[in-house]
Amino acid sequence: MFSARNRRILRLALPIIGGMLSQNVLNLVDTLMVGRLGDVALAAVGAAGFVQFFCTALITGLGVGVQAIVARRVGQGESRQAALPLNGGLALALISGIPLAVILYFILPDAFALVASDADVARVGAPYMQLRSLAVPFVALNFCFRGYFNGIEKSTVYFRTLVVMHSLNVLLNYLLIFGNWGFPEMGVAGAAAASSIAFACGSLLYFMQAWRLARANGFLQALPTREELWGIIGLSLPTGLQQTFFAGGMTIFFGLIGTVGTRAVAASAVLVNLVLVVILPSIGFGLASATLVGQALGRQDAQDARNWGDEVVRLAALMMVLLGSVGVFFPRFLLGAFLHDPLTLEAAVTPLRLMGFSLPIDAIGLVIMQSLLGAGDSRRVMWIGVGLQWCLQLPGVFLATRFCDGGLVTVWSIHFAYRAVQTVVLHRLWRKGTWAKLTI
Repeated sequence: MFSARNRRILRLALPIIGGMLSQNVLNLVDTLMVGRLGDVALAAVGAAGFVQFFCTALITGLGVGVQAIVARRVGQGESRQAALPLNGGLALALISGIPLAVILYFILPDAFALVASDADVARVGAPYMQLRSLAVPFVALNFCFRGYFNGIEKSTVYFRTLVVMHSLNVLLNYLLIFGNWGFPEMGVAGAAAASSIAFACGSLLYFMQAWRLARANGFLQALPTREELWGIIGLSLPTGLQQTFFAGGMTIFFGLIGTVGTRAVAASAVLVNLVLVVILPSIGFGLASATLVGQALGRQDAQDARNWGDEVVRLAALMMVLLGSVGVFFPRFLLGAFLHDPLTLEAAVTPLRLMGFSLPIDAIGLVIMQSLLGAGDSRRVMWIGVGLQWCLQLPGVFLATRFCDGGLVTVWSIHFAYRAVQTVVLHRLWRKGTWAKLTI
């Protein structure tokens, strides 16, 4: 049924997808547990999630730089030096992540009040933000490790690390949100504390596995050359900036939804988490494509790189057709576990159906985006992503909510339309093939 190339894609992609699904199942478990505390708590966690994403997005780009260079070196036959980009990424993660965590801890309570228009949402969300900020250095470290292990096609390491980390997170949520087994009852802040502890444990587990599996490839034995270190920064910075602008845009998006009402924010918090669960398999396929494209370019075989990208696109789109149909035909079943107010649930039904229809189109764009990043074309990807979000999506949502009395369906329709346009633009860039001439 599957060719040898398809089986190779699946061997690389499925552990990544499994790890990402575990990550977002964790987010859904957070939402499910916090949802028992009411709409205010749910809205606070939803808004805080985007603020947190915005604050950490710049340093998470390090994983893209590490993966692109590692995959290229493997394709060039330099596997014994493949961990040097990881060493450089880890050093950059600590240098940038620790000061950022300290700064965020002190400024986030006041900054969050600017995002959350509801005073109760701001009061509940501020301590959540502070505790989540403590995980910033560990988030950066974990992205670097992910980039390395995916780049050498050992994605099972990423999968099992996330499974352990998120299982711990679920247990800590149970203990700290509700005060079970004699632990303090921390409410929403307990979910943040659980996540930060789990991220720290994940970093420790990554170090232990890298010490065992990557020493022969230079792990912690030397730093990369100055040129390669700047190469990591040059590849990572555009992606980090893109993620920062994306997160900032989504924070504004959430703020505009807040003008529709707290019910709309609560519904959107659940929609976002459901979107992330079903769309991250596409990103997992995309990360697999980034490795295969990078390795092919390391062998100086541009046609093979193009073939890998096209084959991954087809597999990802097929999976998204299957997943999207669940949202189209069974929206109330999916939403009912998270939204207990009947009016809030009904408000989310049509946006969820729209999401189901748009998934295959978005999957094509996400795979191509990651393929281009694997080829080192991070600057043009950044300009496309940032330009369309800030010049198309956000102005459209602003006009809809401020001047056209746009509701939740209108807002999410604009979001899905912007993602479709992004797919078309990225596809045209992929077909041009200028990415195959880049050297990293």
